[in-house]
Amino acid sequence: MPTVKESQRAYQVELLTALRNELINREIIAVLITDQKERPCLDVTDSAFRSRRVYVHLAFLWFYWGDQHDERVSCLRLFPAADVLAEAVRAGWHEGEQGELGLDFSKIVDAYRS
Repeated sequence: MPTVKESQRAYQVELLTALRNELINREIIAVLITDQKERPCLDVTDSAFRSRRVYVHLAFLWFYWGDQHDERVSCLRLFPAADVLAEAVRAGWHEGEQGELGLDFSKIVDAYRS
């Protein structure tokens, strides 16, 4: 029986594979890879041949490629998500390094302790 972590990873790979297929249909270069932290992601190349990684945030059911508000989209509707991402790719990624989207649960816990 798979662990919760294995099941989550399998679901992330499933979502990313479906997104990759939709991006390829839209003539966007996207490759399913595993990053340095062993997280599945898509390596997506924009119109200026710069690559960014697209991840899945399972808690919020987002595809995300940065930490800005316009760098995430819901996983719940695959075709609109692929359209939004394809538009971002054609426009080109934001300048600078890719931001990391994450939650620091220790800060949330500390807020409730005070």
